[in-house]
Amino acid sequence: MMTAVESHMTYSNSYTINNETVYMTQEDDWDRDLLLDPAWEKQQRKFTSGILPSQLSAGTHRKSGRLVAIKVIDKARFPTKQETQLMNEVAILQKLSHLGVVLLEGMFQTVEYVFVVMEKLHGDMLEMILSSERGRLPERNTRFLVTQILEALRYLHLKHIAHCDLKPENVLLASADPFPQVKLCDFGFARIIGEKSFRRSVVGTPAYLAPEVISSSGYNRSLDMWSVGVITYVSLSGTFPFNEDEDIRQQITNAAFMYPRQPWTSISLEAVSLINNLLQVSVRRRFSVGKALGHPWLQDFQLWCDLRAFEQTMGCRYLTHCGDEERWIRFTKERGLDFPPHLCWDPDM
Repeated sequence: MMTAVESHMTYSNSYTINNETVYMTQEDDWDRDLLLDPAWEKQQRKFTSGILPSQLSAGTHRKSGRLVAIKVIDKARFPTKQETQLMNEVAILQKLSHLGVVLLEGMFQTVEYVFVVMEKLHGDMLEMILSSERGRLPERNTRFLVTQILEALRYLHLKHIAHCDLKPENVLLASADPFPQVKLCDFGFARIIGEKSFRRSVVGTPAYLAPEVISSSGYNRSLDMWSVGVITYVSLSGTFPFNEDEDIRQQITNAAFMYPRQPWTSISLEAVSLINNLLQVSVRRRFSVGKALGHPWLQDFQLWCDLRAFEQTMGCRYLTHCGDEERWIRFTKERGLDFPPHLCWDPDM
């Protein structure tokens, strides 16, 4: 039941969460009010009791029928530090518009709750790795995912934004397809870092932390590249590059990484080379986004074909470049291979 004041408000959007309707009014520049059905509020109190101060719920945009993901935060149980991270995430996402970054639809709140509405995706990279037949992904699939991660990072880094918490759980997948669209999410630790500037606050998840973060010696956007190295290792092997029974932080700072015979004898040396260039303790020696994308492991004809086929289904080009066709046409001619003309941006080429 709505109050007399609430009944005179105009609702520009509404969502259904847990079979209850959530209304919000849109004010200036993301300032939104939320009205809840009392029955839903009662259910939500029970839902959050004794669990975490925030929950991720599936919701539906009432007008369009579009599915959305909604973070529901109980203010009374929300630590100040986490609240700061949430506000930082919203502030960062408001600046971003890229197919490789999760779309923020809005944030609004009541006296008791904060709601962050984002596009709903299928799953994440960790789930894909764990559910695969061997508990790890083939090189072909890993190349496809890592390229998209790097292209999203290229966009972020050009905007002087470091994600600071890259890990497979924060690499969302738009579908269950073996070659899905990738979107980065969870920007709670993200920082705006200038070209030559360094930050010193501890951020991120321990297993994916760069050594300069652990040693508090200052970090810049290259900490994301270290995380890409760990993600690539985990995707190809199904394990971390260090002994989880020992001090992870010490192994990271000492670059004491392992490549056990199984499964690494079946993984290409080019893949190992890229990982080694990303897992460099020296920030100056560590690959940038551009160098990583130019590495032979990611300059692969099958990968280019997979990316082009994906771009055609998306109806836009954002992972490959128009000049690539001539190079791969020469490549196939030199090796007596057939070039798939339907993948050309210009079909008359």
